Amino acid sequence: MYERGDALLSIEVARKIADKLDVSLDYLSGKTDNQLDARTLDRTLQVDRVLQVQKLPEDIREKLFYFIDMSIRDSKAKQAYAQ
Repeated sequence: MYERGDALLSIEVARKIADKLDVSLDYLSGKTDNQLDARTLDRTLQVDRVLQVQKLPEDIREKLFYFIDMSIRDSKAKQAYAQ
């Protein structure tokens, strides 16, 4: 019935499906193309971690963001060359 559009999922059922598929509810509902797994969301969206980064001195934050950007770039390059 869900696939035919005859019934809508409850939020609880949708959350359970998203958890089993290890994707966000936004991805499951088609609101985003970004397939973020729960582990990534849990680690990057923790308020405490974000606040700790915000409190770092500017030069340390810049180094941290530079490292993150380099890691993403390198990962993309590895994926491109692997194909």
